[in-house]
Amino acid sequence: MSINAFYLAYLLPVIGFAAAYALRRRREESRVLATLVDNRDAGLVEPASLHPVIDPLKCLGCGSCVTACPEQPHHRVLGLINGKAQLVSPADCIGHGACRVACPMDAITLVFGTEARGVTLPLVSSQFETSVPGLYVAGEIGGMGLIRNALTQGRQAVEGIAKARRPKPDGALDLLVVGSGPAGFSAALAAKAHGLSYRVLEQDSLGGSVFQYPRGKLVMTQPAVLPIVGEVRLTTTSKEALLEFWQGVEKEQELCISYQEHVSAIERTEQGVFRVTSSSGEFVAAQVLLAIGRRGTPRKLGVPGEDLPKVVYRLIDPDQYLGRHVLVVGGGDSALEAAASVAEAGAAAVTLSYRGEAFGRAKKRNRERVEAAMRSGILKALMKSNVIEITTGSVRIDHAGHELELPNDDVIVNAGGVLPTEFLRSIGIVVETKYGTA
Repeated sequence: MSINAFYLAYLLPVIGFAAAYALRRRREESRVLATLVDNRDAGLVEPASLHPVIDPLKCLGCGSCVTACPEQPHHRVLGLINGKAQLVSPADCIGHGACRVACPMDAITLVFGTEARGVTLPLVSSQFETSVPGLYVAGEIGGMGLIRNALTQGRQAVEGIAKARRPKPDGALDLLVVGSGPAGFSAALAAKAHGLSYRVLEQDSLGGSVFQYPRGKLVMTQPAVLPIVGEVRLTTTSKEALLEFWQGVEKEQELCISYQEHVSAIERTEQGVFRVTSSSGEFVAAQVLLAIGRRGTPRKLGVPGEDLPKVVYRLIDPDQYLGRHVLVVGGGDSALEAAASVAEAGAAAVTLSYRGEAFGRAKKRNRERVEAAMRSGILKALMKSNVIEITTGSVRIDHAGHELELPNDDVIVNAGGVLPTEFLRSIGIVVETKYGTA
């Protein structure tokens, strides 16, 4: 074979392939840059919770983190720019953490909070133990609001508890779990799997914060592993279907969960065990796992009229607002979901009031639902606004320095949850605010 024939047969296809690959990479980088610019222009620069920080000195630009992100088919959360990975859509990152696992160079650190916005959390060890020996936290209270992550953390916490099993007096439990949300439910299964004597105290119903989701809300977008049960693949299922599955597991495994149990005090005795006071009496346990959420303590507005019966702090059924004038307060996913759902259900008018300039904490699909409702004329968003007063038939709002009075039948406040800091500190747990801390 001549040299020219060799080039034609072998090198030209390789050159063509390389050129096509480089062109594809340039086009993708252009799309990534456009996404980054759009998000910055819209003010969507703050991640909601746990998120990656990428060390450019370690990053090889292989793109494994980009493809590993479970949100990637729907949202361009991560992308490659100038051969390095970047977080291009912070508001769409919901803390899966798969990017860190996929990185071959250990270039990714998962952190809570940013320099601009801190996240207040209990100080815990790598085993989820707080500053009080024998007292652990898992799930939403520890910053893990994502269902899959909370399920994992509840299991991992109990694995650590089982290894550090503490001596206990006769009649005491090995473990008392407070809360039956995703973390508490997983913890109950793990406790049974490890042969621990345990009980779960729940002030409401199985599912905790999931139980409080609006009717028909889609949850659980990624597979998760439950102790005893194994891998659960309930992708994009409804709240009702997920709770029905959990209830079936609870019944089948005969889990020790007590409902309508409000915990008012946790005291560490001189013997090193815990005395927990609840609605029905006292429990004694060698170790305690707090798997409570933040939704049980909603952040209030602190304005006149907030104690009126028409003011609620979560959406249950959008259909109950048919033909009514509704005000929704907040800028996160819960607020946008509530406003869009009520508008879509046939409310007469929906006003969404948010103190910020952009919905930087909300997922793209929720922002798109709100934008669609705004185009239909049913929903109006008032950015940089604050509620001044709530009355029986109206609300007064400060909108960028101008006072508005709007007719109103119902108010839904979705301004987030308040960490029960005083309760945690009363137990002795150290609480800290993280500003981009691993």
